[in-house]
Amino acid sequence: MKSQRKYFWILTLLLAVPMLPTRVPAAQPQGGGYGGGRGEGGRRGPMSPDEQLKRMTKEFQLTADQQSKIKPILVDEQKKIEDLRSDSSADRETMRGKMKQIRQDTNDHVRALLDDKQKESFDKLEKERQERMQNRHGGGPGSTGRDNSGGNPPPPQN
Repeated sequence: MKSQRKYFWILTLLLAVPMLPTRVPAAQPQGGGYGGGRGEGGRRGPMSPDEQLKRMTKEFQLTADQQSKIKPILVDEQKKIEDLRSDSSADRETMRGKMKQIRQDTNDHVRALLDDKQKESFDKLEKERQERMQNRHGGGPGSTGRDNSGGNPPPPQN
């Protein structure tokens, strides 16, 4: 009798475990432009040059020639940023300024390879990215200076 009861409870637990609620993360906005945010599969961290190129190809309808010219630019950007991150001697503000310059140089090189229609789309997306960054870091008008990426709406403006 005791063994039947024991098996009953084990069976009950085995059947109940899959029914337990699991924590599902709330949807987060895609962050960053082509050098940051979320990579494929929603993982955090910068996108690889291949992921960036794939995304850019889709958004700007890049030709094969443009892709072959843009990929080395993205690879170079990634290397420069990795080198900068591994340099522990620089303070945070200096690093931020250098990263901003690396990004600007990359954007200038990429933009030079685009046609007029692609440049329009590129400029629009870059402007949106800059606005998101500014708002995220508290630089926007009426901002509280806090990162609001937690999914809550911003406080009402009076």
